[in-house]
Amino acid sequence: KLLHSALNFLKDFYEKKASFMQKQEPAGPPPPAGFESYKNNAQSGGVMQLIEQIITEAKAMEAEAIRSEEDAQKAYEDFVKETNASIEAKSKDIVEKSEQKAKAEVELVETKESKEAVMLELEQLSNYNAELHQSCDFVVKNFELRQTARDEEVEALRQAKAILSGAKFEEFLQEA
Repeated sequence: KLLHSALNFLKDFYEKKASFMQKQEPAGPPPPAGFESYKNNAQSGGVMQLIEQIITEAKAMEAEAIRSEEDAQKAYEDFVKETNASIEAKSKDIVEKSEQKAKAEVELVETKESKEAVMLELEQLSNYNAELHQSCDFVVKNFELRQTARDEEVEALRQAKAILSGAKFEEFLQEA
């Protein structure tokens, strides 16, 4: 706005000046040979064109800045969405892993209790096995003695039966 008002002021000023200006012939002799007469540079546009160029460049820079700001805002919004989604996913992951950990801890406690029960049962079975082994060892160790004693008992029962049946006692004495 400031540049527009400066440009309008200069236009008004130069239009008024042009209306009051007297046109004169150049004073003095013509320029010497080798010198050209003074002319405004054809490529230069003067102060007004310079201000117009500045206004055009300022508009372009403003449009670029607005476009850049919009791009940055969109990138920021995308970043915030991605970050929020990532945070939400991580939070869900934490909850799931916490649940898994709790289940694993429960299983661990149950497994330890089960192990203790199995170890107690194994100890009881081991003690029972030891008792049976001692009993079997006794039977095996005394098997011959018991067999001899039983054979003698069976023989004694035969003799008693024979005596009770009326057999001769003398025959049994000779055998023994």
